[in-house]
Amino acid sequence: MTENIEKLILEQLRPIRGDTANIKAEVNEVKMRLTSLEERLTLVEKGIANVHGDLAIVQLRLDRQGDRIERIEKRLELTAA
Repeated sequence: MTENIEKLILEQLRPIRGDTANIKAEVNEVKMRLTSLEERLTLVEKGIANVHGDLAIVQLRLDRQGDRIERIEKRLELTAA
């Protein structure tokens, strides 16, 4: 009788082992996807940071051009001093 109980228990444990293996495989796949997404997000953030830096440079150049135009206009007496 003990042998029958052991067989029943083993029969129940086999599918549980299979399910556990499947869950582990799925978790590993999700981890890999998450890692990939994190890497891609980091690249996007770096790209956005570069764009912000470029915009700051352009803004600085525009400000300098504005200052130069004002000086030229004053020299040519095109605007009120």
